[in-house]
Amino acid sequence: MALKKKRPQKSLAASRPPILQRQPKSITRKSTKALINKHHLLEKRKKQALAKGDDAAVAAIDAEIQALGGLEAYQKASLQGQREDRGGDSSRVLMDWLQPCLAAHKDGSGRTLKMLEVGALSTQNACSQSGHFDITRIDLNSQGEGILQQDFMERPLPEGDTEQFDIISLSLVLNFVSDPKGRGEMLKRTTEFLRAPGRYLEAPSLTTNFPSLFLVLPAPCVTNSRYVDEERLTAIMESLGYTKVSSKTTQRLVYYLWKKEGKGVPRRFRKEEIRSGSTRNNFAVVLG
Repeated sequence: MALKKKRPQKSLAASRPPILQRQPKSITRKSTKALINKHHLLEKRKKQALAKGDDAAVAAIDAEIQALGGLEAYQKASLQGQREDRGGDSSRVLMDWLQPCLAAHKDGSGRTLKMLEVGALSTQNACSQSGHFDITRIDLNSQGEGILQQDFMERPLPEGDTEQFDIISLSLVLNFVSDPKGRGEMLKRTTEFLRAPGRYLEAPSLTTNFPSLFLVLPAPCVTNSRYVDEERLTAIMESLGYTKVSSKTTQRLVYYLWKKEGKGVPRRFRKEEIRSGSTRNNFAVVLG
């Protein structure tokens, strides 16, 4: 009697229903945080070496950055925060806040609003896909964080309303700036790129939220800093002419929507300890 040929056994992975197929591997949250922190530290050391004119130190630090995988590895780590299994896209919070006024504006056949997105990580985020914005990006994909700051700070100031923006997004950008004074200068400079509040009188639905700054920071920058807390940050922003429209705090991030009301009243904010403790971080913003 002829023996029946056995059918080859399918692997367990091959027999899984599509919904159970393994997801592509990603960097673990712990590894992501370690890589980003290491990259920031090296960038800070590099800036110090450049200021001293120490070419040998700069070369050594560049070699360390490349050993970590360079900008490509840093970018992959940064993009992990945009994954669905990591909490998703931070601009979804912004769209939730803006949706009511944007819907009314769209129904009124209003123009597309202009957004400046500093440190853009993805062209597929919620703002990009909403259809509400004409977006100009200073893209982190092709530049290091130091170049990113330089690009924004050295970008020519807009000449008139047509070159200004309705909203600026600084999502996980301010914390990339390595020194407190630079952070203050970046916040101050945002006011120059935003349109005047009075221009929205013909679009009443927009007056509650525009012109505005969307600011996202790691939560510890506000909740666990020696030099910055909610009250301090609010005072800094109000001195620049901003008022807080919306805010949200999660375990990992703090989100703010600041509306530009005018020029504000200039004040000096130094690096002064607000909260003591050995577990506090040194995030600070210096202004004036």
